[in-house]
Amino acid sequence: MGTQQIILLIINVLGGAAVMLSYIYGLKGQSGGANVLWGNVSEGIRPLYMVSMIISALGYFAFIYYILFRIDPAATNVSYYLFYAIFLVILIASAFWMPLTNMYVNNGGTGLWIAVRGVLALVGLGSIALVWALLALRPETHGVAYWLAVTGAGYFAFHTAILDGIVWAALFK
Repeated sequence: MGTQQIILLIINVLGGAAVMLSYIYGLKGQSGGANVLWGNVSEGIRPLYMVSMIISALGYFAFIYYILFRIDPAATNVSYYLFYAIFLVILIASAFWMPLTNMYVNNGGTGLWIAVRGVLALVGLGSIALVWALLALRPETHGVAYWLAVTGAGYFAFHTAILDGIVWAALFK
């Protein structure tokens, strides 16, 4: 593993830890727990969201594996620095979602709602950029690992951009 992959791994470890800590802090700091964070999302579709979250997490592992271990940063036609930017956007914005949502639940206000929607939009756009970057790669072969990465990134983008950014946001209020 070269320096560029190690940097991307560090971004993912630190960013992932920030996201997880924001969730732990957010769930402990909210009276009513996770239920409050669903807002008016019907209990009937919540299990679908849970399954989708698991599929998205599996997709994340597929594309991060491919990017870290199957792409040679020196030989790729897509700048490896682009992956730094994409993951920083996704992970930093994700770390702000729950604290902002808790603040909105507790205080209300248009500004906080715009901030919640803004971080969801950033995660969704970052996810779409990741799909684009993977599709723009010209690997020597489009093997199973590549297609698993593209499929995983595609589903992750669907979940973050559509389910979280549009459906959850519309149903939450």
